[in-house]
Amino acid sequence: MKQNTTRPEGPIVILGGGPAGLGAAFMLDRSGHDDWVLFERDDGVGGLAKSIRDEKGYTWDLGGHVAFSHYGLFTRLQDELLGEAGWIEHERESWIRLLDTWVPYPFQNNIHRLPPEERATCIAGLIHAALHRSPAPFTDFDDFIIRTFGQGVADLFMRPYNSKVWAYHPRKLDAGWIADRVSVPDPVRVARNLALDQDDCAWGPNNLFRFPKHGGTGAIWTTLARRFAPEKIRTGCAAVEVDPERRTVRLSTGETVSYGTLISTIPIDRLAAMSGRSDWIEAASELIYSSTHIIGLGIEGTAPPTMKTKCWMYFPEDNCPFYRVTHFSFYSPNNVDDISKHWSLMCEVSESSDKPVDGARVVDDAIQGAEASGLIDDPRQVIHTWSTRVEHSYPVPSRGRDAVVERLLPELRKCGILSRGRFGAWGYEVGNMDHSFMQGLEAVGHILHGSPELTLWYPDVVNRPHPVLGWDSVG
Repeated sequence: MKQNTTRPEGPIVILGGGPAGLGAAFMLDRSGHDDWVLFERDDGVGGLAKSIRDEKGYTWDLGGHVAFSHYGLFTRLQDELLGEAGWIEHERESWIRLLDTWVPYPFQNNIHRLPPEERATCIAGLIHAALHRSPAPFTDFDDFIIRTFGQGVADLFMRPYNSKVWAYHPRKLDAGWIADRVSVPDPVRVARNLALDQDDCAWGPNNLFRFPKHGGTGAIWTTLARRFAPEKIRTGCAAVEVDPERRTVRLSTGETVSYGTLISTIPIDRLAAMSGRSDWIEAASELIYSSTHIIGLGIEGTAPPTMKTKCWMYFPEDNCPFYRVTHFSFYSPNNVDDISKHWSLMCEVSESSDKPVDGARVVDDAIQGAEASGLIDDPRQVIHTWSTRVEHSYPVPSRGRDAVVERLLPELRKCGILSRGRFGAWGYEVGNMDHSFMQGLEAVGHILHGSPELTLWYPDVVNRPHPVLGWDSVG
């Protein structure tokens, strides 16, 4: 539905063609505002949510994405883009591999799967944490782990896994980002599952999800981009300098474009560097992030019964380099060249200054880790590999992050810059595809109509199980 617009002075320029940038483009298009253009440095759109089809016919994502949504608008848009026949529905099966056994996620709800000694240690820690719960604020994420889960679960799973995925010790993370990202234990539920020796796997907003039948996650974004006039989405065109005083952007093509408002969805530390503003650069230098090596394994034969319906798996132990592995050919059989002959796994290995990775060895290490953790029986089963490294992968919710972001975003706004998206606002807790898309959409809504940006400023509201967001009238 078209809406009345309040025309901003000058064109709206969007940097980045990922979910946030395309969300902004979607809202501009739907609002009938024509004075805008989007620049994307890569040859195609999608950003961190793009997909790659390699030379052997395998499709890979840049990490373990699944399509579920906190927003009715985003759900309906996905339906519209790919159609009912364009999706494969899945009931989530996520597992944890440790002590040579498989434990369903969430870990604390399924400790009955552990050996007796570890089971006893975990339940004792959970009971102790429940009996000594304090209303005092958590000092950091590690404090949250110990006081919420107890020593057993902390040492066996929560600490090692989170150190692996973030590439930083939990002591460096704040505890305010958790929301619906961490399953908090219910001691009664845990005890019941233990007594009845039953699995309990239903927790989480993505216990049901779907995946594009063709083209990987990136199919969502390439399809959306095709809706806009070709001159509105310029790929292969990177911003190299931003002048916040003159309100101009210099591009890799040599052009300089002016903006009235700049919606930047590139990492805020890169934006600060492009601006040359020493105060912004200094502030952004306090933000930390982790990188990810994505390793795709094409495997001979068909998935064994132990792997057949597993969606993704977590690996806290040090016998493998990856923190998560996705059974990618299960998401869609079209993710491999021939599902009757091959299946595929996609491994993720985190990296930071605190956790360096030898890039020359990471593929071989992943194959060896797949054997050590029981994913494959013999490395010779791996008949194809693909890999890439994503520099900005996880915006780490470090202990000082909120203060930096709360300082930088208003300063940028004074110069007509709205920095939004997973790394634009450095918000992991609202960094999923749906969150990022809505950050871009809501930024435009704020520019044109003065409407609130709920996703960015009220993450606890949008992450509730059934939020009432009022977006049914949009689009």
